[in-house]
Amino acid sequence: MIRQQSFWKGSAVLLLSAIAAKVLGACFKIPLTNVLGGTGMGYFSCAYGLLLPVYALSVTGISAAVAQTVARAAALEHWNEVRRIHRISRLICGFFGLLLSLLMFLLAKPFADGVAAQPHAVFSVLAIAPAACFGCLTAAERGYWEGLRTMTPTAVSQAVEAIVKLLAGLFFCHWVLSHPRQVCSFFPAEVPLSALAAAAAVLGVTLSTVLGWLYFGIRGLTHSARIPKGTDTAADTGTILRRLLYVMIPVALGSLVTNLTSLLDLVTMMRCLVRVQMRAPEQLLSRLGDVAAKPDFPAFVYGCFSGMALTIFNLVPSVTNMLGKSALPFASSCWAQKDTAGIRTHCQAVVTAAAAIAFPAAGGLWILAEPVMAVLYGSCPEEAALAVASLRSLLPGMVCLCLTVPLCSILQGMGKAILPVKCMLAGVAVKLIGNLVLIPRPAFCITGASISTSACYLLLLLLILWNLRRILGQSLGLLRPLFPVFLSAVCCTATAALCRNFFYQAAPLFLTAVCCAAGGCIYLLLLWLFGGKKQCRH
Repeated sequence: MIRQQSFWKGSAVLLLSAIAAKVLGACFKIPLTNVLGGTGMGYFSCAYGLLLPVYALSVTGISAAVAQTVARAAALEHWNEVRRIHRISRLICGFFGLLLSLLMFLLAKPFADGVAAQPHAVFSVLAIAPAACFGCLTAAERGYWEGLRTMTPTAVSQAVEAIVKLLAGLFFCHWVLSHPRQVCSFFPAEVPLSALAAAAAVLGVTLSTVLGWLYFGIRGLTHSARIPKGTDTAADTGTILRRLLYVMIPVALGSLVTNLTSLLDLVTMMRCLVRVQMRAPEQLLSRLGDVAAKPDFPAFVYGCFSGMALTIFNLVPSVTNMLGKSALPFASSCWAQKDTAGIRTHCQAVVTAAAAIAFPAAGGLWILAEPVMAVLYGSCPEEAALAVASLRSLLPGMVCLCLTVPLCSILQGMGKAILPVKCMLAGVAVKLIGNLVLIPRPAFCITGASISTSACYLLLLLLILWNLRRILGQSLGLLRPLFPVFLSAVCCTATAALCRNFFYQAAPLFLTAVCCAAGGCIYLLLLWLFGGKKQCRH
């Protein structure tokens, strides 16, 4: 029989995997930023800015659709149908992934020239195109195991991808930078070495997706799911395909809309920065100094924002998002049994667990933004100084995003996947308006994108909570379980601030370590005293 994992065990496995993957990801991106600088990271981020919406459109939707469809069939013990869903999802993902990769190849130059306004980023876009195909194939496998409520394969594949990306990406990048003559001889003279080094790093990312998919092939040969022989008559291919698309399309659209924030930054930031650099150069010089006079100032600022501030911003949500993967099949089971009380309790548990991670992380980063940037990006002081303000403006949005994504997974499990899409469209509209209004102003040219991002995710959280309350017909009752977490996080932040003021002359690494240790101890102690641990269990 299949060894299914409980919600908390599955979440723990995915959380540990996500933490490990993010630590390895930071070990990849931070040295890469120090090597490439703001301009080189601008090229790198252009490729990522295209891949993220593509991944949202394909990978997230596929994984959720396969997981929900498999979970439904497994709950009814329709094992023959489970096998057929697995086979069909592989074929669909293979075809869809090849199509996406081909489109990325064909549109790489128009995207780099017309959308990103960075012609030299075309090499990075070409290097990342195959990742779309292998990402789709991997998503089908992850969704299959998650639907069976076995999260370990997803966790291992994430770790494999993170390790390969770290080793291969940095190796390829350093090899290009250390062999400039051999590399540049194959390209036109006007192509900067930083653009080729960024493309080499992106190639390591693509290789990681290949090996992440190969892991499932190897696992399939050595570890079967041990699905029992079924007596059911599996649904026909057309029915299964319709069920997959019924979930996949709204989930994919929702993820696409969410990731449109990064695409909007890519499209609007550099154009708005060019405009403000031309219209108000004196004001920029007075506020930012010589950095504002750089000819590549727009790419420099975008690289600082996307390569530094957003990198740290995404660390915490990528961990709490794992709660949503475990929440989806449980919400689907409760909704099928019309257990609204169970869904309400599940919402409380998921939000409290996400808040227990997000609240202290946001408070700590607010207090320690400068030393954290100094530790991580010590070799790029100009870039780090610009990224500090952006990071602080992103932190309210980070908290909202941490709480929102698991709740969206619950709505998807309830068969209400279209609702997050509608809510996200409203948030994206706020994001677009905020970028266009704030970034062209000299006072907000550095923080405008961050402020609009936070406003986007705040609106999204409020709309999601309102829709859940409306569907369930009762209050979610989140204030009581969240209060001890919030109060503990406030005390944690205050402790970190006191330590920072006391050790303000210490080295950044020592200062960060002491503040994190003191604040963390206070946080855990107060959670225990206030009964936060008991609340999380409930």
